[in-house]
Amino acid sequence: MDEAEDGTISWMVTAPAFPEVTTFGDTQPNACLEGLKAIEEAIAARIVDGEEIPLPLSETKGVGRYVEVPVLTFLKCGLYVICKAKDVSRAELARRLGWHREQVDRLFRLDHKSQMDQIEAAYKALDVPLDVKVDFDFPAAA
Repeated sequence: MDEAEDGTISWMVTAPAFPEVTTFGDTQPNACLEGLKAIEEAIAARIVDGEEIPLPLSETKGVGRYVEVPVLTFLKCGLYVICKAKDVSRAELARRLGWHREQVDRLFRLDHKSQMDQIEAAYKALDVPLDVKVDFDFPAAA
């Protein structure tokens, strides 16, 4: 949090795993939203450039706050990381899926709202099962 001479307050957002991310917000919620957008832009740029994407942090050790990327962004990042780790090109993934290259390219574009069945098919083509866990253990309504 930073207070300017005129008394206005702004919240600065950085992301240790993404040194290219620095943004601001006039409130804490706004700063978190701006931070999330900046992180998604950084991830998208790294995918385009073929660079590494860091794994999600499990904690911030008492410093700062988390923002959670949307599930679709998380799955697209995972797909990208797995393809790099397995040395599977987009052309090879298209061949395995029997799809056109543009269809596969959309799976890696964070601004494209891919369908979940397409994401699932891509993971299957890479022999990586999707494991979705939802904790339904919560108190019953009164």
